[in-house]
Amino acid sequence: MVNYYKALADRNRIRILVLLSQEEINGMTLAEKLGVTPATITHHIAKLKEVGVVMERREKNVSFYRISQDMIERTEGQLLKLIRNYEPQEDQPGSQLSAKNEKLRDTVLKSFIMDDGRLKNIPAQLKKKLIVLEFMVRNLDMGRKYTEKEINEFIKTFHPDFATIRREFIMHHYLYREKEIYELNPVEMWEKWEYL
Repeated sequence: MVNYYKALADRNRIRILVLLSQEEINGMTLAEKLGVTPATITHHIAKLKEVGVVMERREKNVSFYRISQDMIERTEGQLLKLIRNYEPQEDQPGSQLSAKNEKLRDTVLKSFIMDDGRLKNIPAQLKKKLIVLEFMVRNLDMGRKYTEKEINEFIKTFHPDFATIRREFIMHHYLYREKEIYELNPVEMWEKWEYL
């Protein structure tokens, strides 16, 4: 959902969507109507296609684009549902964490975290990986902005493969990255191992 809104966070992309909501248009016509180069249209269309809001139809060598109304309605509906049904998660052991999940978390951490706090290896199973990643990110400060170098050094205190773990932090919504600056997402956005 975050990628969807990031793709829409551009004036030209919004203008493209407005034009495509009226009719199917080819790339050259879009470029002319918006007063930009065809390469610019290609770039923006690629971003919009990536998140599924624009569909492409080819006719000989010409690509025609149209809006995916269904995708937009579905994503907007998901956001509204998320906002309306939001319930704050208690961040205390035992409040939302069942005894079974607490035991699992403790077992996983004992299996993958050495006595010195370093990670033995990166778990392959998603649930176990999320438990370990969450354990690690809880050592970062909420609201603080970190450079990529700082994040790499932080990860190295746990495991030498900082690039893989940094990617995992982003993929599972623990961290947000913008222009090589990293920041913890709110806990509510983190991928929850408890629900897997």
